[in-house]
Amino acid sequence: MDKRITIYHGSEKIVEQPKFGEGKKNNDFGLGFYCTASEDLAKEWAVSSLRDGFANRYTLDTEYLNILNLNSPDYTILNWIAILVEHRLFPVKTPIAGRAKKYLVEHFGVNVNAFDLIKGYRADDSYFDYAELFLNNGISIEQLSRAMHLGKLGEQIVIKSKYAFSMLKYEGFDIATKNQYYVLRKARDDEANQLYFQMLEEETDGLYIQDIMRGGIKNDDPRIPRNISE
Repeated sequence: MDKRITIYHGSEKIVEQPKFGEGKKNNDFGLGFYCTASEDLAKEWAVSSLRDGFANRYTLDTEYLNILNLNSPDYTILNWIAILVEHRLFPVKTPIAGRAKKYLVEHFGVNVNAFDLIKGYRADDSYFDYAELFLNNGISIEQLSRAMHLGKLGEQIVIKSKYAFSMLKYEGFDIATKNQYYVLRKARDDEANQLYFQMLEEETDGLYIQDIMRGGIKNDDPRIPRNISE
């Protein structure tokens, strides 16, 4: 079976030769080259309200790559959150948020640097607000899972290792026009904000982070959603 895939990197510039070791270390899954299998989604990520962008296209041979698929049933939503809070920058404003971050990283963290490639949902800023609210005991894990599902998050593919970078082959680019794709990007963000404020008004008897810590809950607990796409 051919394990060569086509992926896209949305950017304000053309990137013919992605370089290992470059980029921002505080992205969702740490340092890496962030792509997606969806050309349209890459175009949304490429544009701003002021300028057009580019969907850079690559082929990647995945046959010998060690792949971490966070959307598989082997992982829970808390594995995803633990990786986010370990790498993303966010203010720890309350003692419970500090304890929650430490607990999640210790009990649900995954060593992303042990893999060549990672598949998992992208936490746009609006959706990262949900993670912060969860860490502050503001919403339950059931609400968090529902928000992630309803938010129609795009799956990103992150090239992590030097070997995986060597398997990338640049194939060209398409222009992403701000007039078309910024509207779609903003609509996604607006939907997330609307859902966020609805959740602030809700009350639920579900499982909160404080319950998880007090109960010493681990990754194999059946109450934790196995996959945020479910």
